[in-house]
Amino acid sequence: MVRKTKEETPKTTTQQLGSLIKSARDIMRKDKGLNGDLDRLPMLTWIMFLKFLDDMERMREAEEELAGRKYKTAIEPPYRWRDWAAKEDGITGDELIAFINNDEAVIPDGTRGAGLFAYLRNLRGANGGDRRDVIATVFRGTINRMVNGYLLRDVINKVNSIHFTASEEIHTLSHLYESMLKEMRDTAGDSGEFYTPRPVIRFMVDVTDPKLGEVVLDPACGTGGFLVETYEHLRKQCNRAEDFEILQKKSIFGGDAKPLPYLLCQMNLLLHGLESPQIDPMNSLRFPLREIGDKDRVDIILTNPPFGGEEERGILSNFPEDKQTAETTLLFLQLIMRKLKRDIGGKRGGRCGIVVPNGTLFGDGVCARIKKELIEEFNLHTIVRLPNGVFAPYTGIPTNLLFFERGGPTKEIWYYEIPLPEGRKQYNKTQPMQFEEFAPVIGWWKDRTENGQAWKVPVAKVIENGYNLDIKNPNGKADLEHLPPEQLTESILKKEMRIAEIMAEIKLVLAAGIKQ
Repeated sequence: MVRKTKEETPKTTTQQLGSLIKSARDIMRKDKGLNGDLDRLPMLTWIMFLKFLDDMERMREAEEELAGRKYKTAIEPPYRWRDWAAKEDGITGDELIAFINNDEAVIPDGTRGAGLFAYLRNLRGANGGDRRDVIATVFRGTINRMVNGYLLRDVINKVNSIHFTASEEIHTLSHLYESMLKEMRDTAGDSGEFYTPRPVIRFMVDVTDPKLGEVVLDPACGTGGFLVETYEHLRKQCNRAEDFEILQKKSIFGGDAKPLPYLLCQMNLLLHGLESPQIDPMNSLRFPLREIGDKDRVDIILTNPPFGGEEERGILSNFPEDKQTAETTLLFLQLIMRKLKRDIGGKRGGRCGIVVPNGTLFGDGVCARIKKELIEEFNLHTIVRLPNGVFAPYTGIPTNLLFFERGGPTKEIWYYEIPLPEGRKQYNKTQPMQFEEFAPVIGWWKDRTENGQAWKVPVAKVIENGYNLDIKNPNGKADLEHLPPEQLTESILKKEMRIAEIMAEIKLVLAAGIKQ
């Protein structure tokens, strides 16, 4: 067979790629086994995943062949994409469904053997941690939900037209994929907990500013938004082959225990250029904190852990008795504090940017004890208060961004409150928060002064208030129109009480004047 060169590989335009993906999704809409984008995107993802792997392996084979070496593919015949999917008139209908779904089936070479998913789930890496282990983990949490094998063949034929060997196509497809992830979030309702708005992610990566050579972790990575943005940030710092080697193998790590986000994260990172994503498919909270040592610590953690989750008793026992809680955010906060590199030998300690709900700021009990440790052992230098509704309509919980680094204690905390744009009452799906709205806080970040949005609080005040970090802006005007009803009522009552106090003082002054 004559192998095509890169110049001969047909290119697909942005418009054609968009049309291919739309056609594939339209075909899937006809299948009775799928219900909405929450089903369709994972289907399209595992199909693209297998095509992507085969294209990458073809490139490796060609490179090794030129070097006079033999290359062993991660997936053996007849289970490679080229063996069963690449021919337009190949295996189809019930035969295709049986080949994919069944533990045993007639395989493309005409013999009986393990079905496709059964084969993929049982792959084992030679030394552990190689691509075969990743494939096995992906497919252990993946289900083929399509029931019509002819429609599935049509989808496979569409995906077969994508050339994952062309960097231009991968770049275009990565953006298309990002938009599909957003659509999936928009249709997922409560299931969309693994999506963080891209402007929030970009801001957090920008101000944390990872440097090539630093290890970056997201222990609750979902679809990989923080990791993708970090990859793009670090890629701009690469100039030599050695730099790209560091970026690919020693820089970016994640973890997510849910099978669907794990699959979507793998594909998202692959499309953006990370060749072998290092994502832990198990619960990041499974290790006892006391067992986490220096070899397990990292330079930077950027994350948005799930709010309000509840962990099993076995997980809680990994944490100190006086800091065990059902609130997942607080468990992740403790994990992060333990996982950041220590500031020893003159080296800078690890640093973190984390999204937390408002309750973390004012919580007492276990929450206050965790914040006490945070303030005593870390430098909690900045809290950015996001406008109400950034995560709406999926949650109305007000959210904050905490930035801290190892090397405490905290002496003072800077707050920055981002207001809603002029004339806006709330964010929604069609009018979400934009990255441009972070421009003022980015400009303020390195040259800090107090203003209408920014204020500084000595840590003594926080300690006096029982480690309550929920400190209102003393400089800005209260935007009563946008407050939730309970906060609005509280604000009005406080103002009425203050007015009554002032009126009483005025009466006393007037009475004293009359007597004189």
